[in-house]
Amino acid sequence: MQIMVAMKMQINGKAAGACGGECFEVKNPATGELIEQVPKGTEEDVSLAVDAAVSAFEGWASTSPQQRGMVFYRAAGLVRQRKEELAALLTQEQGKTLSEARNELEGFAHVLEYYCGLTGSLRGDFVPVPGNGYAFTVKKPLGVCAAIIPWNMPALIMGWKIAPALISGNTFVLKPASNTPLTNLTLASILNEAGLPAGVLNVVTGPGETTGESLVRNSNVRKISFTGESKTGKRVAELAASGMKRVALELGGSDPMIVCDDADIESAVAGAVRGRFYNCGQTCTAVKRLYVFESVAEEFTRKLEAGVKKLKVGNGLDKTTDMGPLSNRRQLEFIKELVVEVKEKDEGKIITGGKVPAFKGSDKGYFFEPTLVSDVSGDSRLLKEEVFGPLLPIVTVKNLEEAIGEANRSIYGLGASIWTKNLDRIRAGCEQLNAGIIWVNQHLKVAPEVPFGGVKESGFGRENGPDILSEYLETRTIMVKTP
Repeated sequence: MQIMVAMKMQINGKAAGACGGECFEVKNPATGELIEQVPKGTEEDVSLAVDAAVSAFEGWASTSPQQRGMVFYRAAGLVRQRKEELAALLTQEQGKTLSEARNELEGFAHVLEYYCGLTGSLRGDFVPVPGNGYAFTVKKPLGVCAAIIPWNMPALIMGWKIAPALISGNTFVLKPASNTPLTNLTLASILNEAGLPAGVLNVVTGPGETTGESLVRNSNVRKISFTGESKTGKRVAELAASGMKRVALELGGSDPMIVCDDADIESAVAGAVRGRFYNCGQTCTAVKRLYVFESVAEEFTRKLEAGVKKLKVGNGLDKTTDMGPLSNRRQLEFIKELVVEVKEKDEGKIITGGKVPAFKGSDKGYFFEPTLVSDVSGDSRLLKEEVFGPLLPIVTVKNLEEAIGEANRSIYGLGASIWTKNLDRIRAGCEQLNAGIIWVNQHLKVAPEVPFGGVKESGFGRENGPDILSEYLETRTIMVKTP
């Protein structure tokens, strides 16, 4: 049995768009139009999904890594063949532009191909033991693994979660975000079409408090990988601890970007525009705090403002759009609230943006102008909380020491970047910035070839890279004494 589905298949065992029980609506955040209805999963649905994964485990674990890799290889090819239709679906349910959706789907395909190439790395070691013969180790998959993923990058994060687990021989249950399940369901069906056996990958739709908690509590789930806000991540860790499950948490971030006085200003401006406003600012590793040396602050801010003003806000399906809407009303109201607070408390100066854009149909979606705020007070929530949206605070600093100090004041530690040509400053930034990933003269890019994750309130555990395979395998040691 397989609990999963794409729109043309079934979801939680129920026909998509014709829910027999409770449903939730998936709407286009640019227009408010209904795209699809999907069932609200129950604890029973989760149990059925996990049972399906348990039943499929032995057969999948005994399949050679090379055969598993070929499924990924075929699936990556199918994703690329259907990229345009998949991109349109992703844009409609999430809001991002078509170009951003295409990039994300390319990223998903690349993740599959990367782990396909690591199948030869699934091996143990041989260890001579003086006086006792020898020992060797073998790697065994954990069993059923699971993930709870967010709505901002549903395709890419799905790839990060399922690929290392499945290539290692585990089976999987995925819970997508309630407002962006359709691309995940379609990608799962493509994997099945590519040869993934029934029950190996199962998708259960539904609210976190029901399906998410049931998934974490289920005794047959041996590892949980969660990406989302810190408060929910702590709850996941708490529930998983009682079952001695492995846990990986990629939580909130408030990434600082430091621009030194010797930086390439043009490149840094372009990096800030893309790093903050890509995906309407709804990226875990987006530039969320900007620290600029005061000697170049005026020039940098002027050029940044000019770059931001060039961004066209609109429906992501419009090929001329540079930035789509926020993904849901909750995010829109949060950004509005922050702007009002800045004004009422005199916590900064709004340079550009700060309101809902005025164009035909903008009142039907969750649109907000790309916004810059200068002279931001150190007590502002813009510098303390994770701001998921198109709002960028700018702070001037005297030197690198002050910039690093301010950058490290955050409770988060996901990513950070430093822009300079000076090797000593680069070394200082890489050594002293307290973050899981540090970029030099770039920001935002996260490749599957390298480990990714945070420190402090940004969580623990890592995604990606070859070492992640060990997180989905158990080491079994075998001691052999020669006669």
